[in-house]
Amino acid sequence: MNLEYFIAKRLNGATSYKSSASATIIKIAIIAIAIGMIAMIIAIATGLGLQYKIREKVSAFNGDILISNFDGNNSEETVNPISIHQDFYPDFESVPEVTHIQAVAARAGIIRTATDFEGVIVKGVGADYDWSRIDDYLVEGRFPEFSNDGITTDMLMSRYLANRLGFSLGDKVIVFFIDDNSNRPRQLRLDIVGIYESAYQEFDKVYLMADIGHIRRINKWEKDEVGSFEIFVDDFDEVQEINNRVYKNSNSMLRSMTVIERNRNIFEWVKLFDFNIALIISIMIIVGGINMIVALLVLILERTRMIGILKALGSSDWSIRKIFIYNAMYLIGMGLFWGNLIGLGLIYAQKYFGIIKLNPETYYVSEAPVYMPIGYLLILNLGVFILCLLMLLIPSYIITKINPVKTIRFE
Repeated sequence: MNLEYFIAKRLNGATSYKSSASATIIKIAIIAIAIGMIAMIIAIATGLGLQYKIREKVSAFNGDILISNFDGNNSEETVNPISIHQDFYPDFESVPEVTHIQAVAARAGIIRTATDFEGVIVKGVGADYDWSRIDDYLVEGRFPEFSNDGITTDMLMSRYLANRLGFSLGDKVIVFFIDDNSNRPRQLRLDIVGIYESAYQEFDKVYLMADIGHIRRINKWEKDEVGSFEIFVDDFDEVQEINNRVYKNSNSMLRSMTVIERNRNIFEWVKLFDFNIALIISIMIIVGGINMIVALLVLILERTRMIGILKALGSSDWSIRKIFIYNAMYLIGMGLFWGNLIGLGLIYAQKYFGIIKLNPETYYVSEAPVYMPIGYLLILNLGVFILCLLMLLIPSYIITKINPVKTIRFE
C-alpha cells in the first residue's frame, strides 16, 4: 500500500480536520478553484461558440471562397459576367476539398412603397443553390422553387426588410432597377414565398434572394452567364490553402477570395476572442493556484507535530511532502468536479434555453452561442490540475526546514 496516499486519505476524512480552524480556508480554496473553472468553461464555450457561429453564418450566405472576374470591382453588385462553362463547374475535381459550388449574381435596386423606399441587392441564385446551409434561418414560408419552364417570381426576404417596409408572407414586391444604357427605371415584380432571419445584419438589411434569370434579363446577359461562383470547402481551418489551389486551377482571368479576405473586419474582431479567452484562463489559474498555496501552507502549519513525528520515525522529506501534495490533489479535484458540474450545467442551459440575449447588430447573433468540444474540456481540466500542482511544489518545500525535535513539542 502507498503509505503517503493512505495517510493523506485519513487526513481528508478525519473529523478533527473538518472542524479545525483550517476548514474554512480549505473550503475557500475549493470554491476558488470551482469558480475559476466555471469562469474558464464559460469563457471558452462562449468564445468558441461566437467564433464558430459567426463564421458559419457569414460562410452560409457568402460561401467559403468566391470566384469572380478579375476586373477590380469590389462592390456587391456584379458588373461583368462569367461564362458558366468552366472546368471547375459543377464539380471541382482538381480540388477534392471543395464540397459544393454554386453560381450566383447580384444587382442593386430600390423597393418603393407608399410611405417609404429602401435600397436593396437582389441576389440571383439557381437550381444549384444549397438552401440547406441557411435552412436554420428560415422563419416563415419556404425557399424559392425553380422550374425548367421559365423564370420563377419566388423571392426570399429578410424579416428585417419585411418589418421595415411593411411586407408579409405572400405579398408582391416591386423592385426598381436603373437601366445602364437608357438610365430609365425597370421594374421587377416578385412574390414573397419565404422570410428569413439570420441576425447577420450586413446581409439582412439589404439582400433579397430570387431567380438568377431575373439578373440575367436585367443585365442583358446570355443564359450561360453568371456573376460569380460561391465555393464551400470541407475544412474551414484550411480555407486559405484550399483557396490557393482553387486559384491555380481556375481560369487566369478569374480571381478567388476567401470569405475571411472579403469580411476582414468581422474575422479580425473574432480573433480577439482568443486573446480574451487566454487572459481569463491565465488569471483564473493564478488566482486558484494562490488560494491552493495558502491552503497548503495552512495544512502544513496545522500538522507541524505530525510532520515532526514522521521525521523522527525516519520518513524522508519527499515522502512527507507527497502526503500534503496528495491532500492538495484531492482538494483540486473537488474544485474541478464542482466547477465542471456547475459550468457545464450553465452552458447547457444557455444552449437549450437561450437565457443570455445579445444585440445582433453588434454580435451578429441574437443569443450567446456556446460550443465546448470534449477535447478542449479534457485539456482544460488536465492543464489546470497540473499547473496548480506544480505551483504547490514550492510551498511544500517548507517541510524540509521543519526540525523534528522542536515540532514534536509544538503546541
